Amino acid sequence: MSSLASLLDRAARGGRLSFDEGVRIYREADLHELGMAAHARRITLHPADTVTYVIDTTIDYTNVCNVHCTFCAFFRPEHHKEGRTLDHDQVIARVKKAADLGATQIMIQGGVNPDLRLTWFEELFDRVRHEFPNVDIHSLSVSEVTGLAKIENLTPRQVLERLKAAGLKSLPGAGAEILVERVRKRISARKVTPAEWLDVMRQAHHLGMPTTATMMYGSIETDEERIEHMHVLRELQDQTGGFTAFIPWFYVPFKTPLRGKEATALEYLRVLAVSRLYLDNFAHLQASWLTPGLKMGQLALFYGCDDMGGVIIEDRVVRDAGANNDATRRDLENVIIGAGFKPVIRDTYWNLRPDMALATA
Repeated sequence: MSSLASLLDRAARGGRLSFDEGVRIYREADLHELGMAAHARRITLHPADTVTYVIDTTIDYTNVCNVHCTFCAFFRPEHHKEGRTLDHDQVIARVKKAADLGATQIMIQGGVNPDLRLTWFEELFDRVRHEFPNVDIHSLSVSEVTGLAKIENLTPRQVLERLKAAGLKSLPGAGAEILVERVRKRISARKVTPAEWLDVMRQAHHLGMPTTATMMYGSIETDEERIEHMHVLRELQDQTGGFTAFIPWFYVPFKTPLRGKEATALEYLRVLAVSRLYLDNFAHLQASWLTPGLKMGQLALFYGCDDMGGVIIEDRVVRDAGANNDATRRDLENVIIGAGFKPVIRDTYWNLRPDMALATA
């Protein structure tokens, strides 16, 4: 059996870890040694002394959802008195607000609302792309895509083809949670299966639509199931190369039906470091500061992360669960500068945007 030091050294140099080796370093490696290996790998992949971020917003257009995940405090079941759905003009007004603040990425996401047909999204996306040609529509989740497929009696690929024609450019990784059947049966039994989630992403990649990949950890999954989640993502990335980044974030339990304990700061850093080492074919690892806060997001830059994510001008889903972290562009840039890096604005596809002035300039 290889020593932990040799495993970390191999992974830091870009060597591939097996599933069992991934579990082993997750469980047994010293956190600081994990961090050093992950940071070494990050520096090899991205040797410039920069950290990227995107100016974006999340527009939660409806809280009506027929999936009813137990970890979600945002959704309301069909016909609930607190259910709400924005009309197109309301969504466009929020896109304008974000675009006026410099946003280049728009995430339009919500519940799986059976009252909304595919044409509703096609017309909305077409308006966004024509009225705001400088923003990228990085929107919807796999669950929303599969929900539309069921309503319209289409395949997910057919739904993606039509949405792409209307202006959808890329898919967020939302709805992955933990891609293990045992976990999903407990926390999101009515949601898509792991195989279905992976297949929608596969179809998006085949259509030339890049996507991100996420992991919501800290509910009921085991250490092995966290690595299994990374493993199936790595396998799909080997096949398609369509994932731009991995974004792990921890479950916020305070106002949800599925109660539990919030992940610790040390657990957050351990997950990030192992992610950077295990996902050897992912170019970018994002510090999802929205749940742990900016100070932990700053530490994440030394545990494998090369990207601070987005400003997130607007978001309700995580906040409804009990997270209350906010950041301006200046806040993000100061965190990056304070860590010894230079902030750089990017777009959805990690193209750098030197034409956009920094808030701290």
